[in-house]
Amino acid sequence: MNLEKWINKKDLEKIKALNNPKVEKVIDEYLTLCSPEKAVVIDDSPEDIAFVRQMAIDFKEEIKLAIDGHTVHYDGYYDQARDKKNTRLLVPSEEKEKYGQHINTIDRDEGLEEVLEIMDGVMTGKTAIIRFFSLGPTNSRFSICALQITDSTYVAHSEDLLYRQGYEEFKRLEGSEDFFYFIHSAGELTDKHVTKSVDKRRIYIDLIENRVFTVNNQYAGNSLGLKKLALRLAINKAIHEDWLTEHMFISAIWPLDKSRKTYFLGAYPSACGKTSTAMIPGNTIVGDDIAYLRICDEGEVRAVNIERGIFGIIKDVSPKNDPVIYNSLKTPRETIFSNILISEGQTYWLGMGKQVAIPETGMNWTSSKLGEWTTGMCCDEEGNEFKYSHPNARYTLRLEELENVDEALHDPNGVEVSGIIYGGRDSDTSVPVYECFSWEHGVYVGASIESETTAATLGKAGVRKHQPMANLDFIVVPLGEYLKAHLKFGERVASEKLPKIFSTNYFLRDEKGNYYDEILDKKIWLIWAEGRVQKEYEAIETPIGFIPKYGDLAKLFKEVFDIDYEKTRYEAEFSVRITKFLEKIERIENIFKNETNVPNLFFEKLEQQRKRLVEAEQIYGTDIISPFLFQA
Repeated sequence: MNLEKWINKKDLEKIKALNNPKVEKVIDEYLTLCSPEKAVVIDDSPEDIAFVRQMAIDFKEEIKLAIDGHTVHYDGYYDQARDKKNTRLLVPSEEKEKYGQHINTIDRDEGLEEVLEIMDGVMTGKTAIIRFFSLGPTNSRFSICALQITDSTYVAHSEDLLYRQGYEEFKRLEGSEDFFYFIHSAGELTDKHVTKSVDKRRIYIDLIENRVFTVNNQYAGNSLGLKKLALRLAINKAIHEDWLTEHMFISAIWPLDKSRKTYFLGAYPSACGKTSTAMIPGNTIVGDDIAYLRICDEGEVRAVNIERGIFGIIKDVSPKNDPVIYNSLKTPRETIFSNILISEGQTYWLGMGKQVAIPETGMNWTSSKLGEWTTGMCCDEEGNEFKYSHPNARYTLRLEELENVDEALHDPNGVEVSGIIYGGRDSDTSVPVYECFSWEHGVYVGASIESETTAATLGKAGVRKHQPMANLDFIVVPLGEYLKAHLKFGERVASEKLPKIFSTNYFLRDEKGNYYDEILDKKIWLIWAEGRVQKEYEAIETPIGFIPKYGDLAKLFKEVFDIDYEKTRYEAEFSVRITKFLEKIERIENIFKNETNVPNLFFEKLEQQRKRLVEAEQIYGTDIISPFLFQA
């Protein structure tokens, strides 16, 4: 090894102190491949962490803003979101067929040859930053160590906000090779400090070696290996070790009298209310994105947030919709904004509220291609319309900075999970909230999540996309194997400790296309679900599951919002639409029939659901059954 070529004596001692041959081998191999001018090793000290933040400013990957602690970063014009096309799983050729249609794969040998060729010399003239993190609380049975090598100071700084420092955790490995590692390069940068060769952007995931190669990108969803890329590695690891990794928030739901709190997990596809559910006023948050779940000593399910921060979509964060986050983004604290409009050091984004006047000129996400933004600019030479702030613009901050953070955020034992919520975007089928009959029924419901597209994203509204467990983009094992792991997990939980599973839908519309629910109405559905876990509310049994009684909801709406929840609205929202549910069952059945090794129990639950719906239609003589009829 020849680490002295890039690393000074002081930093080399940091590496030697870990006493881990694999760590040294990985660092040596990829510094040799990427050929930086030098490398720096960052430990857990406040001085090293502050050094990274200053590097991001000095290297012009971030710009200081008017409020103390705030900076802004711009990704390139063509680097504004996750690159699904070039995010691929490296799979041995003989195994490719078993992964089904939903996983984007490439032959492992072919992919490695390609990406290593792209990365050969990619860091020439740059500084490599060597980082150590813990995915999960430190000194915890849940957590996984992660080694990151990157030449992006923005990536390194973002990870300090999003993840727990892990240099000391690597010492606790005592030489073990059980860690993930991530090699990233932003590639050659333009004079605007953004990636130049986006056409050679690659994000390749290697399950065999628990590593990720990501190159020629800066957008955090592609470049921060510890986020959705590590999620993929952890899903694979968990399924083969009898625990679960899920794309879920963790929140404590509090009843109105604040006499207790009950921890829930929630899985929602993009634009279906995940973050807003996790951040409902009156509740406290442990995490908004990724959870590790294990069965612990008393047979209960416990979970941890693998992160310590939020990389959130900033669009529509306003004093009305997200008061906690809005206040955090408008006060001094360490925060990174990305791809928004700035003018005279101030920040502007889409949907921040009518109280804000948008300036006529400034710098935004188009500036790396088109220069300074002005109000007269509405589209580029290719005819692509753009706004002053990108719809996928983001903010990054530590969870500790939020006033509603839960005290268990860093608890190495995690929190006991009593409820799990699956949500989708559905305009005409499902009710706002219902409880599943059993764990097995809940797995079926989670595997059947659909999310309707919107015109703003894909140009055609109402197209249903299948999103099992809100995790489709990140599942790296065959769907049948994934479902089998969930069913087996439930079998191992003590029966009295099994979390109740709920389904929510905030997007049901009336005949005129108007939503029945306001944004904060979801607070009512959460309070009811928490009450069901605590055996406070009775419920109505329907073919789809248990739904709330009218009187309980009417009381809650009055106590929480001081509004009258009318019987007509309740009937419209909680009627069971037989034909629509049967159509959904057919769609889901057709999808899973084309997957391999789907558990028979899944199809049994599907068939039971269909039978209940058909029998209810025969009994009541209508395909839209009022909730009041089920109580008659």
